[in-house]
Amino acid sequence: MKNTAKILYAATGLMTVISYWLMAKPAIIEEDVVKQGIWGVTVVLLLVSVVAEAKATIKNTRYIKGVAYAVVSAIILISFAVAAKTEVTEAAFIWQGLGILTLVPPFIAIVLAFLTQNVIISLTSGILTGSMLVSLTLSKGNLVLNVSEAFNGTIKTIVNSMADPWNAGILLQVMSIGGLIALVSRMGGTHAIAEKLSEKAGGVRSSQFITWLLGLFVFFDDYANSLIVGPIMKPVTDKQRISREKLSFIIDATAAPIAGIALVSTWIGYELSLIQEELPELSFKTSAYSMFLETIPYRFYNIFVLALIVITIVLLREIGPMFQAEERARTTGQVLREGATPMAVEENMNIKPEITGETNVWNAIVPIGALIVISLLAFYFNGRSVLTGDDLAVVENAPFSLDAIRICFSNSDASIVLFMSAVLSSLLAIVMGLWQKLFTLKEAIDIWIEGWKSMIITVVILLLAWSIADIIKNQLDADQFLANSLSTTLPAFTIPTIIFVLGAAISFATGTSYGTMGILMPLAIPLANAASGGNRGLIIAAVGAVLTGAIFGDHCSPISDTTILSSMGSGADHLDHVKTQLLYALIVAGVSIAFGFLPAGLGISPWISLGSGILVIILIFRIFGKKVPNAESIEEK
Repeated sequence: MKNTAKILYAATGLMTVISYWLMAKPAIIEEDVVKQGIWGVTVVLLLVSVVAEAKATIKNTRYIKGVAYAVVSAIILISFAVAAKTEVTEAAFIWQGLGILTLVPPFIAIVLAFLTQNVIISLTSGILTGSMLVSLTLSKGNLVLNVSEAFNGTIKTIVNSMADPWNAGILLQVMSIGGLIALVSRMGGTHAIAEKLSEKAGGVRSSQFITWLLGLFVFFDDYANSLIVGPIMKPVTDKQRISREKLSFIIDATAAPIAGIALVSTWIGYELSLIQEELPELSFKTSAYSMFLETIPYRFYNIFVLALIVITIVLLREIGPMFQAEERARTTGQVLREGATPMAVEENMNIKPEITGETNVWNAIVPIGALIVISLLAFYFNGRSVLTGDDLAVVENAPFSLDAIRICFSNSDASIVLFMSAVLSSLLAIVMGLWQKLFTLKEAIDIWIEGWKSMIITVVILLLAWSIADIIKNQLDADQFLANSLSTTLPAFTIPTIIFVLGAAISFATGTSYGTMGILMPLAIPLANAASGGNRGLIIAAVGAVLTGAIFGDHCSPISDTTILSSMGSGADHLDHVKTQLLYALIVAGVSIAFGFLPAGLGISPWISLGSGILVIILIFRIFGKKVPNAESIEEK
């Protein structure tokens, strides 16, 4: 039966190639009936192949992956065949021709990530698939030429991703922070701060709670959050036998979710600009900032995911893959899965702390504290340097008012600010190390460069994530396809829910919150305004649904840069981080819909929804959660 399945799969592949060839060469067979018949035979062969494989492997799960790979391959080949037949004109965009097939690249990348356990292979496959779809759709003719164009398009996309000023700044920031952490580690700072925090964080609960509080403290930027909190708390949580998966979840869940609702952050300017553009269409008068503040109680996903962390800390209960990770860490002391590939500085370099006597906690507090302080000051002055007109007048009249700080932060370039802050903090760390005679200047530079080198895996993954996002958004316009799939004939009360679901889908598929907001905000406000007859509450709920739905993918998509940086900051295996937190993200999303956006659409107060939603999450973990063994009790035994 297994050999039969293999033969059928080979026949399916051959028929798919023949189908593509005939579509690309219409002069060979002009009758559509014949072409459709060949296509039908191909589909039937695929179905029979899957059935045959299923029968042959139902008693042996080792071959289930083989079936999955076969299905993925078939989807790719079928999408290529359809793309070769699709005609795109000046009046029709590529997403209008390909339709749902624009989602094939992110689907391939996500599925292969779980099948191969290798995020680089999966992202590269998604990029190549997307480039091939673009080539087949826009260039009809020779298959060899299409393949060549796809490879060229892939390389060009990756190069452009690296050349983008924002992306280049983020890459430099990541590597320079790697250098900073390497210096702090060599100076014994991480060891010292771990000892001090362990005195305060004497148990599993307190360690996780301090991590959560630090995440709230670094509210001003999601990237800074991921890269600052992780290195500080990793030694502490390791000592308490808290899995890296749980640490990375806490860091990720306090990055974008808190930055997205903070009154002063690097996010708020973009969010306000999107709201401001739609205000003239409304029947009531308001400001963008006022509407932003009104949406905060409707940010159900952000608030519920922050509450979920506290609930799991208090109850010490976990669900699904997260329970397995926590149980492994508590019972065996293995904070990483056996065979895991951690995305962290210390795990990827050979640097030992230089400890000659009592450890000095200031070797960590001063450089990392400088990173935070310099970042805050740089956000302000960098943003102020580009202000003009009314914004500049506001800042000059009251330079340290909340409005002035918000305006400056909103206009700052986070990629430049964080890179500069990391470099200056690294220089401070070098001076401190030289003063204490912990290393020579040459050794300091070597250590700093070693820290940069340890970030190569993270840099590669970020480049590939940006590249597939570029193909999905800018070349295939998959986000436009998803946005235009929303019907304008929906009942008014369902609009916040539909917008949230659509935002979650787009952000998960593309890995970007900013892009999702930019696509949906011009749709959400006019749609809610028209469907509700200008109902202020429903419009506010719809705006909140856009802003929080976009957070979903930024928080949990495997191709989101924030998710990747959270894995790096916590030293977790990236795919392990994604797998363990995805169920929690889906639970929060489900509660946000059932107890947040649906009631909001019916006019129920968001405060009632917040209370009931948090209660439901508590009940879910009380009923379905499993008690995680406590590290203290294990040590006593």
